[in-house]
Amino acid sequence: MSVKIGRNDPCWCGSGKKYKACHAAFDEKIARFAQEGHRVPTRDLIKNADQIAGIKESAKINVAVLDYIEEHIHAGMSTAEIDKIVYDMTTSMGGIPAPLNYEGYPYSVCTSVNEQVCHGFPSEDVILKEGDIVNVDCSTILNGYFSDSSRMFCIGEVSPEKKRLVEVTKECVYKGLEAVHPWGFLGDMGQAVHDHAYANGYTIVREIGGHGVGLKFHEEPWVGYHSRKGTEMLLVPGMIFTIEPMVNMGDVEIYIDDENGWEVYTEDGLPSAQWEIMVLVTEDGTEVLSW
Repeated sequence: MSVKIGRNDPCWCGSGKKYKACHAAFDEKIARFAQEGHRVPTRDLIKNADQIAGIKESAKINVAVLDYIEEHIHAGMSTAEIDKIVYDMTTSMGGIPAPLNYEGYPYSVCTSVNEQVCHGFPSEDVILKEGDIVNVDCSTILNGYFSDSSRMFCIGEVSPEKKRLVEVTKECVYKGLEAVHPWGFLGDMGQAVHDHAYANGYTIVREIGGHGVGLKFHEEPWVGYHSRKGTEMLLVPGMIFTIEPMVNMGDVEIYIDDENGWEVYTEDGLPSAQWEIMVLVTEDGTEVLSW
């Protein structure tokens, strides 16, 4: 796990309590799972009360920005306008758009339309039109704490096929959430998401998934949706990660734009949808921090 702590030493979590009265039994339980061959989280993935409070404040900005976009997105709007809204709102509330300049990404938000799977570049040339579906993926830094979530938007009247894809993808996220329990496994969630998507005739992108988040934009664990119940990392109170399956109407294959190295598309040109929530594992269940 980490450096050994004496039972009467201050707990590693920063609570100020003695280790024996705080996380000693918790660590012993994790160690038993590790001895059984399970993958277990390291201490740096387990957020303390102060960190969780800071992450929640960041998430308030993220949710507020997406709420505003939900109220104002419309046909005839360019995706560059969405990028400006995200930047202006986030900075006016004291935050920083986490995508901006992240590993060279040049915008404040990702706007992925129709067959774009993710990482769509906002552009003055991309004008939302009646019948489009678009994912707006928003991430915020506030006082060093990160939050991350995305929503799908239907522009005007969309086809029944696209509407169903968007609805089933959201159902996948919440089927996954129902499978998240303290002392369960990440694979429990992954299988729940996978089974619901495939039962409805869809596929889920394999190469890109969710991630831990909070103290950094992307932390361990990597979160996939082709896993099986009882496998992957042990879930313990204090972990925070995203559930964000990218569900394709057609085949699972994708490709990345050769010119910019970011924008991801379905290989067959059929639509893809994604919803993303940020989840805290608690002592008795879960808390959704950003949606």
